[in-house]
Amino acid sequence: MTTTAPRTTAAPVGPLDLFAADSLLDEDERDIAATVRAFVDKRLKPEVGDWFEAGALPREIAREFGGMGLMGMHLEGYGCAGTNAVSYGLACMELEAGDSGFRSFVSVQGSLSMFSIHRYGSEEQKQEWLPRLATGEAIGCFGLTEADFGSNPSGMRTRARRDGDDWILSGSKMWITNGTLADVATVWARTDEGFRGFVVPTDAPGFAAHAIGKKLSLRASVTAELVFDDIRLPSSAMLPGATSLGAPLSCLREARFGIVFGALGAARDSLETAIAYANSREVFDRPLASFQLTQQKLADMTLELGKGFLLAVHLGRIKDRGEITPDQVSLGKLNNVREAIAIARECRTILGGSGITLEYSPLRHANNLESVLTYEGTSEMHMLSIGKALTGQQAFR
Repeated sequence: MTTTAPRTTAAPVGPLDLFAADSLLDEDERDIAATVRAFVDKRLKPEVGDWFEAGALPREIAREFGGMGLMGMHLEGYGCAGTNAVSYGLACMELEAGDSGFRSFVSVQGSLSMFSIHRYGSEEQKQEWLPRLATGEAIGCFGLTEADFGSNPSGMRTRARRDGDDWILSGSKMWITNGTLADVATVWARTDEGFRGFVVPTDAPGFAAHAIGKKLSLRASVTAELVFDDIRLPSSAMLPGATSLGAPLSCLREARFGIVFGALGAARDSLETAIAYANSREVFDRPLASFQLTQQKLADMTLELGKGFLLAVHLGRIKDRGEITPDQVSLGKLNNVREAIAIARECRTILGGSGITLEYSPLRHANNLESVLTYEGTSEMHMLSIGKALTGQQAFR
Protein backbone atom coordinates (compact mmCIF):
# COMPACT_ATOMS: atom_id res chain seq x y z
CA MET A 1 0.00 0.00 0.00
CA THR A 2 1.27 3.44 -0.86
CA THR A 3 0.38 6.66 0.83
CA THR A 4 0.57 10.20 -0.39
CA ALA A 5 2.64 12.48 1.75
CA PRO A 6 0.65 15.39 3.09
CA ARG A 7 1.12 18.66 1.25
CA THR A 8 3.40 20.90 3.27
CA THR A 9 3.48 24.66 3.41
CA ALA A 10 6.24 26.97 4.53
CA ALA A 11 6.14 30.55 5.73
CA PRO A 12 6.33 32.70 2.59
CA VAL A 13 8.98 35.37 2.14
CA GLY A 14 8.81 38.59 0.17
CA PRO A 15 10.20 38.60 -3.38
CA LEU A 16 13.12 40.87 -2.51
CA ASP A 17 13.83 39.00 0.74
CA LEU A 18 15.21 36.17 -1.38
CA PHE A 19 17.92 38.60 -2.51
CA ALA A 20 18.62 39.83 1.04
CA ALA A 21 17.86 43.26 -0.37
CA ASP A 22 17.93 45.04 3.00
CA SER A 23 21.52 43.93 3.56
CA LEU A 24 22.55 46.22 0.68
CA LEU A 25 21.15 49.28 2.45
CA ASP A 26 22.26 51.24 5.48
CA GLU A 27 19.96 52.01 8.39
CA ASP A 28 18.93 55.47 7.16
CA GLU A 29 18.06 54.08 3.73
CA ARG A 30 15.95 51.30 5.23
CA ASP A 31 14.17 53.78 7.51
CA ILE A 32 13.34 56.12 4.62
CA ALA A 33 11.96 53.26 2.53
CA ALA A 34 9.88 51.97 5.45
CA THR A 35 8.50 55.44 6.24
CA VAL A 36 7.44 56.12 2.67
CA ARG A 37 5.98 52.63 2.30
CA ALA A 38 3.87 53.11 5.44
CA PHE A 39 2.60 56.46 4.13
CA VAL A 40 1.74 54.96 0.75
CA ASP A 41 -0.04 51.99 2.34
CA LYS A 42 -2.05 54.09 4.78
CA ARG A 43 -2.75 57.30 2.86
CA LEU A 44 -2.48 56.68 -0.86
CA LYS A 45 -3.39 53.09 -1.69
CA PRO A 46 -6.90 53.32 -0.20
CA GLU A 47 -7.65 56.30 -2.49
CA VAL A 48 -5.71 55.60 -5.66
CA GLY A 49 -8.38 53.49 -7.35
CA ASP A 50 -10.87 56.35 -7.09
CA TRP A 51 -8.31 58.91 -8.27
CA PHE A 52 -7.33 56.71 -11.20
CA GLU A 53 -10.97 56.21 -12.18
CA ALA A 54 -11.71 59.93 -11.86
CA GLY A 55 -8.55 60.94 -13.70
CA ALA A 56 -7.50 63.35 -10.96
CA LEU A 57 -4.93 63.94 -8.24
CA PRO A 58 -5.81 66.25 -5.32
CA ARG A 59 -3.60 69.32 -5.06
CA GLU A 60 -3.26 68.92 -1.29
CA ILE A 61 -1.12 65.83 -1.86
CA ALA A 62 1.73 68.24 -2.65
CA ARG A 63 1.83 69.52 0.92
CA GLU A 64 1.70 65.98 2.27
CA PHE A 65 4.65 64.98 0.10
CA GLY A 66 6.43 68.16 1.18
CA GLY A 67 5.73 67.45 4.83
CA MET A 68 7.50 64.12 4.45
CA GLY A 69 10.54 65.78 2.90
CA LEU A 70 10.06 64.05 -0.46
CA MET A 71 10.21 67.16 -2.65
CA GLY A 72 13.74 67.65 -3.94
CA MET A 73 14.92 65.29 -1.22
CA HIS A 74 18.26 64.67 -2.94
CA LEU A 75 19.07 68.40 -3.21
CA GLU A 76 21.06 70.41 -0.68
CA GLY A 77 19.82 73.52 1.12
CA TYR A 78 16.72 75.68 0.64
CA GLY A 79 14.64 73.37 2.83
CA CYS A 80 15.61 70.20 0.96
CA ALA A 81 16.52 67.03 2.82
CA GLY A 82 19.88 66.41 1.12
CA THR A 83 19.63 62.62 1.07
CA ASN A 84 21.81 60.37 -1.03
CA ALA A 85 20.79 59.02 -4.43
CA VAL A 86 19.92 55.54 -3.14
CA SER A 87 17.54 56.97 -0.54
CA TYR A 88 15.86 59.07 -3.23
CA GLY A 89 15.57 55.99 -5.43
CA LEU A 90 14.04 53.92 -2.64
CA ALA A 91 11.46 56.66 -1.99
CA CYS A 92 10.61 56.60 -5.69
CA MET A 93 10.19 52.83 -5.54
CA GLU A 94 7.80 53.04 -2.60
CA LEU A 95 5.79 55.85 -4.19
CA GLU A 96 5.43 53.94 -7.45
CA ALA A 97 4.32 50.87 -5.53
CA GLY A 98 1.29 53.02 -4.87
CA ASP A 99 1.00 54.42 -8.39
CA SER A 100 3.31 55.77 -11.08
CA GLY A 101 1.44 59.06 -10.79
CA PHE A 102 2.75 59.60 -7.26
CA ARG A 103 6.36 59.02 -8.27
CA SER A 104 5.85 61.17 -11.37
CA PHE A 105 4.60 64.06 -9.23
CA VAL A 106 7.58 63.92 -6.88
CA SER A 107 10.01 63.28 -9.73
CA VAL A 108 8.83 66.25 -11.80
CA GLN A 109 8.76 68.51 -8.76
CA GLY A 110 12.18 67.53 -7.44
CA SER A 111 14.28 66.28 -10.34
CA LEU A 112 12.97 68.56 -13.09
CA SER A 113 11.44 71.74 -11.69
CA MET A 114 13.53 72.10 -8.54
CA PHE A 115 16.71 70.57 -9.94
CA SER A 116 16.69 72.94 -12.91
CA ILE A 117 16.47 75.96 -10.61
CA HIS A 118 18.91 74.50 -8.06
CA ARG A 119 21.53 73.65 -10.69
CA TYR A 120 21.13 76.49 -13.19
CA GLY A 121 19.23 79.27 -11.42
CA SER A 122 20.34 82.52 -9.86
CA GLU A 123 20.42 82.87 -6.09
CA GLU A 124 17.34 85.08 -6.31
CA GLN A 125 15.46 82.39 -8.26
CA LYS A 126 16.52 79.74 -5.77
CA GLN A 127 15.44 81.79 -2.76
CA GLU A 128 12.12 82.69 -4.36
CA TRP A 129 11.04 79.22 -5.43
CA LEU A 130 12.95 76.34 -3.85
CA PRO A 131 11.76 76.66 -0.23
CA ARG A 132 8.10 76.79 -1.33
CA LEU A 133 8.55 73.93 -3.77
CA ALA A 134 10.24 71.86 -1.06
CA THR A 135 7.24 72.17 1.28
CA GLY A 136 4.66 71.66 -1.46
CA GLU A 137 3.26 75.16 -0.92
CA ALA A 138 4.12 75.71 -4.59
CA ILE A 139 4.00 73.19 -7.42
CA GLY A 140 6.38 73.17 -10.37
CA CYS A 141 6.42 71.72 -13.86
CA PHE A 142 9.01 71.38 -16.63
CA GLY A 143 8.35 72.38 -20.23
CA LEU A 144 10.68 70.75 -22.75
CA THR A 145 8.66 68.27 -24.85
CA GLU A 146 6.55 69.59 -27.71
CA ALA A 147 3.85 67.88 -29.73
CA ASP A 148 6.27 67.25 -32.61
CA PHE A 149 9.54 67.13 -30.69
CA GLY A 150 10.07 64.55 -27.96
CA SER A 151 13.13 62.42 -28.61
CA ASN A 152 14.65 65.25 -30.64
CA PRO A 153 14.14 68.36 -28.47
CA SER A 154 16.64 70.32 -30.56
CA GLY A 155 13.85 70.81 -33.09
CA MET A 156 11.67 72.71 -30.60
CA ARG A 157 9.63 75.61 -31.99
CA THR A 158 9.09 77.50 -28.74
CA ARG A 159 11.03 80.74 -29.00
CA ALA A 160 12.14 83.56 -26.76
CA ARG A 161 13.27 86.85 -28.26
CA ARG A 162 14.74 89.90 -26.62
CA ASP A 163 12.69 93.07 -26.40
CA GLY A 164 14.79 95.68 -24.66
CA ASP A 165 15.65 94.26 -21.24
CA ASP A 166 12.78 91.77 -21.41
CA TRP A 167 12.14 88.47 -23.13
CA ILE A 168 9.04 87.60 -25.16
CA LEU A 169 8.17 83.89 -24.93
CA SER A 170 5.92 82.22 -27.49
CA GLY A 171 5.09 78.61 -28.38
CA SER A 172 3.71 75.55 -26.64
CA LYS A 173 4.73 72.39 -24.77
CA MET A 174 2.98 69.02 -24.60
CA TRP A 175 2.64 66.11 -22.16
CA ILE A 176 3.59 68.25 -19.17
CA THR A 177 3.07 66.56 -15.79
CA ASN A 178 1.57 68.87 -13.13
CA GLY A 179 0.90 71.46 -15.84
CA THR A 180 -2.53 72.65 -14.66
CA LEU A 181 -1.51 72.47 -10.98
CA ALA A 182 1.78 74.33 -11.30
CA ASP A 183 2.62 77.73 -9.85
CA VAL A 184 5.88 77.91 -11.79
CA ALA A 185 7.16 76.33 -15.00
CA THR A 186 10.73 75.89 -16.16
CA VAL A 187 10.36 76.46 -19.91
CA TRP A 188 13.01 75.75 -22.51
CA ALA A 189 13.09 77.83 -25.66
CA ARG A 190 15.13 78.54 -28.74
CA THR A 191 16.77 81.99 -28.76
CA ASP A 192 19.24 83.82 -30.99
CA GLU A 193 21.82 82.90 -28.35
CA GLY A 194 20.99 79.19 -28.34
CA PHE A 195 18.70 77.14 -26.12
CA ARG A 196 17.87 78.81 -22.82
CA GLY A 197 15.67 78.08 -19.82
CA PHE A 198 13.20 80.47 -18.20
CA VAL A 199 11.43 80.47 -14.85
CA VAL A 200 7.85 81.32 -15.73
CA PRO A 201 5.16 81.99 -13.09
CA THR A 202 1.97 80.40 -14.34
CA ASP A 203 -0.07 83.50 -13.51
CA ALA A 204 1.92 85.51 -16.06
CA PRO A 205 -0.32 87.12 -18.72
CA GLY A 206 -0.29 84.93 -21.82
CA PHE A 207 0.30 81.64 -19.98
CA ALA A 208 -2.32 78.92 -20.36
CA ALA A 209 -2.45 75.26 -19.36
CA HIS A 210 -4.96 72.82 -20.80
CA ALA A 211 -5.50 69.42 -19.18
CA ILE A 212 -5.15 66.38 -21.45
CA GLY A 213 -8.08 64.06 -20.87
CA LYS A 214 -9.32 60.66 -22.00
CA LYS A 215 -6.06 59.05 -20.90
CA LEU A 216 -5.73 55.30 -20.50
CA SER A 217 -2.52 55.62 -18.50
CA LEU A 218 -1.24 57.74 -15.59
CA ARG A 219 -4.78 58.74 -14.77
CA ALA A 220 -3.91 59.60 -11.16
CA SER A 221 -1.58 62.25 -12.56
CA VAL A 222 -2.22 65.60 -14.20
CA THR A 223 -0.94 65.96 -17.77
CA ALA A 224 -1.27 69.19 -19.74
CA GLU A 225 -0.46 71.25 -22.77
CA LEU A 226 1.21 74.59 -22.00
CA VAL A 227 0.66 77.57 -24.31
CA PHE A 228 2.75 80.77 -24.25
CA ASP A 229 1.12 83.70 -26.02
CA ASP A 230 3.85 86.33 -26.18
CA ILE A 231 4.56 86.21 -22.45
CA ARG A 232 6.70 89.15 -21.37
CA LEU A 233 9.38 88.09 -18.92
CA PRO A 234 12.05 90.18 -17.19
CA SER A 235 15.67 89.39 -17.89
CA SER A 236 15.87 87.91 -14.39
CA ALA A 237 13.55 85.08 -15.49
CA MET A 238 16.30 83.43 -17.52
CA LEU A 239 18.27 80.63 -15.87
CA PRO A 240 21.81 82.09 -15.98
CA GLY A 241 23.61 78.76 -15.75
CA ALA A 242 21.73 77.05 -18.59
CA THR A 243 23.47 77.90 -21.85
CA SER A 244 22.78 74.87 -24.06
CA LEU A 245 20.47 71.93 -24.60
CA GLY A 246 22.71 69.97 -22.25
CA ALA A 247 21.03 71.71 -19.31
CA PRO A 248 17.52 70.30 -19.74
CA LEU A 249 18.98 66.93 -20.74
CA SER A 250 20.87 66.80 -17.44
CA CYS A 251 17.57 67.44 -15.64
CA LEU A 252 16.00 64.54 -17.52
CA ARG A 253 18.83 62.27 -16.38
CA GLU A 254 18.02 63.17 -12.77
CA ALA A 255 14.37 62.25 -13.26
CA ARG A 256 15.29 59.14 -15.26
CA PHE A 257 17.36 57.84 -12.36
CA GLY A 258 14.27 57.90 -10.15
CA ILE A 259 12.46 55.76 -12.70
CA VAL A 260 15.19 53.10 -12.46
CA PHE A 261 14.00 52.48 -8.90
CA GLY A 262 10.41 53.62 -9.31
CA ALA A 263 9.35 51.09 -11.93
CA LEU A 264 10.44 48.32 -9.55
CA GLY A 265 7.88 49.55 -7.04
CA ALA A 266 5.07 48.97 -9.53
CA ALA A 267 6.50 45.53 -10.30
CA ARG A 268 6.92 44.58 -6.65
CA ASP A 269 3.40 45.66 -5.73
CA SER A 270 2.01 43.71 -8.69
CA LEU A 271 3.94 40.62 -7.64
CA GLU A 272 2.95 40.87 -3.98
CA THR A 273 -0.68 41.31 -5.03
CA ALA A 274 -0.50 38.25 -7.30
CA ILE A 275 1.12 36.10 -4.60
CA ALA A 276 -1.51 37.05 -2.03
CA TYR A 277 -4.31 36.39 -4.50
CA ALA A 278 -2.85 33.03 -5.60
CA ASN A 279 -2.63 31.88 -2.00
CA SER A 280 -6.23 32.79 -1.26
CA ARG A 281 -7.88 31.73 -4.52
CA GLU A 282 -9.13 28.13 -4.62
CA VAL A 283 -8.99 26.35 -8.00
CA PHE A 284 -9.94 22.65 -8.27
CA ASP A 285 -10.05 22.53 -4.46
CA ARG A 286 -6.48 23.75 -4.14
CA PRO A 287 -4.86 27.17 -3.72
CA LEU A 288 -3.91 28.62 -7.08
CA ALA A 289 -0.45 29.16 -5.61
CA SER A 290 0.07 25.40 -5.32
CA PHE A 291 0.06 24.82 -9.08
CA GLN A 292 3.39 24.43 -10.85
CA LEU A 293 2.60 26.90 -13.64
CA THR A 294 1.68 29.56 -11.12
CA GLN A 295 4.87 29.01 -9.16
CA GLN A 296 6.92 29.14 -12.37
CA LYS A 297 5.42 32.53 -13.20
CA LEU A 298 6.11 33.82 -9.69
CA ALA A 299 9.68 32.51 -9.69
CA ASP A 300 10.50 34.02 -13.09
CA MET A 301 9.07 37.39 -12.11
CA THR A 302 10.91 37.39 -8.79
CA LEU A 303 14.19 36.79 -10.59
CA GLU A 304 13.66 39.79 -12.87
CA LEU A 305 12.50 42.01 -10.01
CA GLY A 306 15.53 41.08 -7.92
CA LYS A 307 17.99 41.58 -10.76
CA GLY A 308 16.45 44.97 -11.43
CA PHE A 309 16.83 45.94 -7.78
CA LEU A 310 20.48 44.88 -7.71
CA LEU A 311 21.09 46.98 -10.82
CA ALA A 312 19.27 49.98 -9.32
CA VAL A 313 21.24 49.92 -6.08
CA HIS A 314 24.50 49.48 -7.96
CA LEU A 315 23.73 52.49 -10.15
CA GLY A 316 22.72 54.45 -7.07
CA ARG A 317 26.08 53.79 -5.43
CA ILE A 318 27.84 54.90 -8.61
CA LYS A 319 25.72 58.06 -8.66
CA ASP A 320 26.52 58.78 -5.03
CA ARG A 321 30.21 58.65 -5.97
CA GLY A 322 29.53 61.20 -8.69
CA GLU A 323 30.65 58.76 -11.39
CA ILE A 324 27.43 57.76 -13.16
CA THR A 325 27.19 58.25 -16.93
CA PRO A 326 24.09 58.86 -19.08
CA ASP A 327 24.56 55.46 -20.72
CA GLN A 328 24.45 53.73 -17.34
CA VAL A 329 21.19 55.48 -16.48
CA SER A 330 19.86 54.34 -19.86
CA LEU A 331 20.76 50.75 -18.95
CA GLY A 332 18.75 51.00 -15.76
CA LYS A 333 15.74 52.72 -17.25
CA LEU A 334 15.55 50.42 -20.26
CA ASN A 335 15.87 47.19 -18.27
CA ASN A 336 13.79 48.00 -15.23
CA VAL A 337 10.82 49.55 -17.01
CA ARG A 338 10.79 46.79 -19.62
CA GLU A 339 10.82 44.10 -16.95
CA ALA A 340 8.36 45.92 -14.71
CA ILE A 341 5.69 46.15 -17.39
CA ALA A 342 6.18 42.47 -18.23
CA ILE A 343 5.78 41.57 -14.55
CA ALA A 344 2.63 43.66 -14.16
CA ARG A 345 1.07 42.05 -17.22
CA GLU A 346 1.95 38.53 -16.08
CA CYS A 347 0.57 39.20 -12.61
CA ARG A 348 -2.71 40.22 -14.19
CA THR A 349 -2.98 36.74 -15.72
CA ILE A 350 -2.69 35.16 -12.29
CA LEU A 351 -5.61 37.26 -11.10
CA GLY A 352 -7.78 36.09 -13.98
CA GLY A 353 -10.95 38.10 -14.51
CA SER A 354 -10.53 39.84 -11.17
CA GLY A 355 -7.39 41.42 -12.56
CA ILE A 356 -9.27 43.78 -14.84
CA THR A 357 -10.86 45.66 -11.93
CA LEU A 358 -9.42 48.53 -9.92
CA GLU A 359 -9.74 46.38 -6.81
CA TYR A 360 -6.35 44.95 -7.78
CA SER A 361 -3.28 46.89 -8.83
CA PRO A 362 -1.41 44.96 -11.59
CA LEU A 363 -3.38 46.14 -14.63
CA ARG A 364 -3.38 49.72 -13.34
CA HIS A 365 0.39 49.46 -12.94
CA ALA A 366 0.73 47.95 -16.42
CA ASN A 367 -1.32 50.79 -17.91
CA ASN A 368 0.81 53.38 -16.10
CA LEU A 369 4.03 51.74 -17.17
CA GLU A 370 3.01 52.18 -20.81
CA SER A 371 3.64 55.89 -20.18
CA VAL A 372 6.80 55.30 -18.16
CA LEU A 373 8.10 53.19 -21.04
CA THR A 374 7.84 56.28 -23.24
CA TYR A 375 8.67 59.33 -21.13
CA GLU A 376 12.13 60.38 -19.96
CA GLY A 377 13.46 58.71 -23.11
CA THR A 378 11.74 55.97 -25.08
CA SER A 379 13.05 52.42 -24.96
CA GLU A 380 14.19 52.85 -28.56
CA MET A 381 16.30 55.88 -27.69
CA HIS A 382 17.87 54.13 -24.71
CA MET A 383 18.71 51.11 -26.84
CA LEU A 384 20.39 53.38 -29.38
CA SER A 385 22.28 55.23 -26.65
CA ILE A 386 23.60 51.92 -25.35
CA GLY A 387 24.36 50.82 -28.91
CA LYS A 388 26.36 53.99 -29.51
CA ALA A 389 28.35 53.37 -26.32
CA LEU A 390 29.14 49.84 -27.46
CA THR A 391 30.02 50.59 -31.09
CA GLY A 392 30.99 54.23 -31.19
CA GLN A 393 28.44 54.67 -33.99
CA GLN A 394 25.49 57.02 -33.68
CA ALA A 395 22.37 55.52 -35.25
CA PHE A 396 19.70 58.15 -34.64
CA ARG A 397 20.99 61.13 -36.63
